[in-house]
Amino acid sequence: MSTATGFRWLVVPDENAAEPSRDLVGGKAWSLWRMRSLGLRVPPAFVVTTAACEAYFADGGGLPEGLADELITGIRLLERQLGRTFGGTERPLLVSVRSGAAISMPGMMDTILDLGCNDEVEAALAAESGDRDFAAEVHRRFTGFYGRLVLGCTEELEDLPDTASVRAAISSDVGDAVPADPWEQLRAAVAAVFASSRSRRALAYRKHYGIPDDLGTAVTVQAMVFGNLDDDSGTGVLFTRNPVDGAREPYGEYLQRGQGEDVVSGRITPKPLTDLEERWPTVHAELLDAAEQLDREGRDAQDIEFTVQSGELFLLQSRPAKRTARAAVRIAVELVDEGVLEPEEALSRVTAEQIRTLLRPEIATGAADTADLLVTGVAASPGVATGVVVDTPEAAQANPGSILVRKSTSPDDVHGMIAAAAVVTEQGGATSHAAVVSRALDTPCVVGCGTDTVAGLVGRTITVDATTGHVYAGALPTSAIDESDDEDLRRLTRWAESATPVRVGPDVAAPPIFDAETLAAEDLGEQLPDIPPGTKTVRGAVFCAPDGVRAALDAGVDAIVTAHRLPVLLAAIAHQRRTS
Repeated sequence: MSTATGFRWLVVPDENAAEPSRDLVGGKAWSLWRMRSLGLRVPPAFVVTTAACEAYFADGGGLPEGLADELITGIRLLERQLGRTFGGTERPLLVSVRSGAAISMPGMMDTILDLGCNDEVEAALAAESGDRDFAAEVHRRFTGFYGRLVLGCTEELEDLPDTASVRAAISSDVGDAVPADPWEQLRAAVAAVFASSRSRRALAYRKHYGIPDDLGTAVTVQAMVFGNLDDDSGTGVLFTRNPVDGAREPYGEYLQRGQGEDVVSGRITPKPLTDLEERWPTVHAELLDAAEQLDREGRDAQDIEFTVQSGELFLLQSRPAKRTARAAVRIAVELVDEGVLEPEEALSRVTAEQIRTLLRPEIATGAADTADLLVTGVAASPGVATGVVVDTPEAAQANPGSILVRKSTSPDDVHGMIAAAAVVTEQGGATSHAAVVSRALDTPCVVGCGTDTVAGLVGRTITVDATTGHVYAGALPTSAIDESDDEDLRRLTRWAESATPVRVGPDVAAPPIFDAETLAAEDLGEQLPDIPPGTKTVRGAVFCAPDGVRAALDAGVDAIVTAHRLPVLLAAIAHQRRTS
């Protein structure tokens, strides 16, 4: 990407330019450059940088000086590339306005599609496509996006039948209207995406993952391609490796006549990727070839968003895939076997928390055979959890460890998903918002359980087996696996033992020993215990958590006694990496 002369706030894609700064353009726009540099088909775009977002907040929430003029210049560049006109009555140009922070935060910030639409543009789209229903649907969708994300409408707009009814609902709720001027739409949309970087859901996500609160977002303005144009169009998501178990195989979904928001929102359950293969085998083959390039070049499993417009494939984004703990382990080991990673780098791809998650209990053998099976859905993020069902994110936050059951989830539910022991939805597939966020949180999740699931489960105690996609009545007994039983975990453990001098295991004690288990709870409190000078070995659950591991290493301890070695070893390696 390169910065055109006179631009202060924009960066324009150029596949021949040097690699751009992710901190400046965000991960989404960086992936556009990467895909273009590989010769893949990407709709043209320009990027409003994170520096503009910083200036937006510094100025009290107004677009920084000069940005409005640069937005016009950026749009003119897209018009020249495509032979279209923004707001035009012939061959109109519509754009998406998408967030993109330097650190991936899937679904946490806003995206507005089909921007630039008004009554005249709808008529022009109808004339160009020969399909009045398509043009009306684009206008209805845009009006809903803008009303909800820019004007703050809280009414349910997705199922309203036409633009007029969406407009009426917005006006009734917020007393405002979507502007007809495309340039006013664009300026307000960019500001709304900036503001979404400090929304409650984004703040909750950053807090959970230790991401700085002042991290802003870039804004990618990209020419629209339409997966809802005709029967030869659609949208989908492809993972280059299975994000549930890590298998080296394509994993994804496709929705004919859909836009990307339909898939990720979970409101519509798409079909497996084989549906695209059956409809368009040449497009499917082109997609798999692109996926292989991106996986190889990215040196990691990729999450790829794509759209097919009238039989032509367009790639919209590629990023490292969010994955379960099981998948993280399998992918890290397999990348070593493929010669892509060295063992030391593979250890950085797996966290201590993921290993602890992987060692969580599962339903005991035979316990489900006589249990009352309540509902079945798609196993989106494996694991087992038991709790009382609640149906709002607020109730889940007020009752940590409960099971959150929703029709579908949205970014506004994230605070409840973080608190919940498991997530169950009526709608959506394996690439829906609920599925992707749950995998990132390593929270058990079952999606697509069917109508009336919420009403049938709320208030009940249930056991969610998100490995099989089954939900049972009551609390079922569980059993835990041992890390020594798993070949991938054994290999990671051997590599980890070679990467850190601290000895970890059940029988590594050497005097003098400090045993935190002998301390009374009131003596321990919420603070880490003081480790006596000269201590060589520590024992106790407190020294198995990352804070305890750091305290032990900082005190010069040589050995940590624990039954599960790998999570402690990984925490020690992570601490060494930060302090080296």
